[in-house]
Amino acid sequence: MDIAVVARNTEVAERFRTHLEEKLSKVEQLAPRAHRIEVEITREQNPRLADQAERVELTVIDRGPTVRAEAAADDRYAALDMATTKLMERLRRSRDRRKNHHRRDAAKAPAPMPDTLPEALEEEAPSAPTPPTEPGVAVEAQLGDSPVIVRQKLHDATPMTVDQALYEMELVGHPFYLFIDEETKQPCVVYHRHGWTYGIIRLNHEMHAQD
Repeated sequence: MDIAVVARNTEVAERFRTHLEEKLSKVEQLAPRAHRIEVEITREQNPRLADQAERVELTVIDRGPTVRAEAAADDRYAALDMATTKLMERLRRSRDRRKNHHRRDAAKAPAPMPDTLPEALEEEAPSAPTPPTEPGVAVEAQLGDSPVIVRQKLHDATPMTVDQALYEMELVGHPFYLFIDEETKQPCVVYHRHGWTYGIIRLNHEMHAQD
């Protein structure tokens, strides 16, 4: 399995890379179809955030939903441990859901049905004037003359149900998830509310034929 490491505002020592590979060696047991793990390591420059100076984000690229976890601590190894624990729990959840999905398909037909879970679509809210054109590639740009940096990423949209969107939101660990509703074809966002409740925002977008 390919492990790609990206460092932001820092360097990654060979000792940490070796430790990282050992920690992630168990991923294949829960996600045997995964072909790539993306690791992003960020060093926070703000001294007020010293207790969260080291951030580690892990993303497993699979044929099914993308699974992601991240954590921050004052120590890089501690951040990796916390992120790995979250990742393994989400991978177990994804594996169990696939098993239940296959059991339901087997009960409906004499032969097992293929895994039809769509790929997860992580959406960030792009606001920079020039949007990216290549799916899956993140683009960062400064917002005018301000010190604000806007990070954008373009994703291919696969329509899905609300239940699937909630499930994939939990897998990537985000408080919201943007998707296209399979039934209404509306752009929608599901998000966490208080406790175990969720909200849905729908956009009533009408496509007009061009002359």
